[in-house]
Amino acid sequence: MPRGTLPISQVHDPVSVPTPDQPLTQPVSAGTGCPPEAGTGPVVGHNGGVSRSHPTSPSADAASTDVVDALLSASRALVGLAARSLADLDADVTLPQYRALVVLASRGPQRIVDIAAELGVTPSTGTRMCDRLVRKELAHRTRSDTDRRAVWLTLTPAGRALVDEVTRRRREELVRIVAVLPGAWHDPVATALRSFAAAAGEVPEHEWWLGWTDSSAQPKNEPE
Repeated sequence: MPRGTLPISQVHDPVSVPTPDQPLTQPVSAGTGCPPEAGTGPVVGHNGGVSRSHPTSPSADAASTDVVDALLSASRALVGLAARSLADLDADVTLPQYRALVVLASRGPQRIVDIAAELGVTPSTGTRMCDRLVRKELAHRTRSDTDRRAVWLTLTPAGRALVDEVTRRRREELVRIVAVLPGAWHDPVATALRSFAAAAGEVPEHEWWLGWTDSSAQPKNEPE
């Protein structure tokens, strides 16, 4: 895995960066990051349910494809950025293991089975991953007082320090990349990304840090 900071041209796919006089002016649909198509917007029912008034048009399909393609390009840049941050620290932690640490940092102590579900892996894979984190002293196990079969995982100070340092390095890189964007695009890009993060079930940044401060607390909502 390459070490050090790569030039921006190698951080993400080359794209044409718009000029400041081309701001995004259309409203952004929550959860999609793109303007709603005329005649295909969501309709909110009396019970709060959401439905579409018309089938998706070809133009809407094309817009969705453009959004997905853009997100794939951005995700490659972000994954590469996270991988370099870990490699620079020589932490001997894989990206999946780091994701498990982030879950613990943002949500506090978790059952191993819940960590596996959050990461989209089987319980056995999640158990092996957590075993490695325990051996590296980045997390430790806790048995539930009410159910001895339930095993909870909690970050150690070393685990929290690792997530903190990787996050700091990633933030520095993101600041450098965002500086390339015209200033007029900062707010609309932030709005679109917040909508995407919410649709993906990601914890907002300010809540993430609140969870971080509580990540060493005792397990809550233990299974009965």
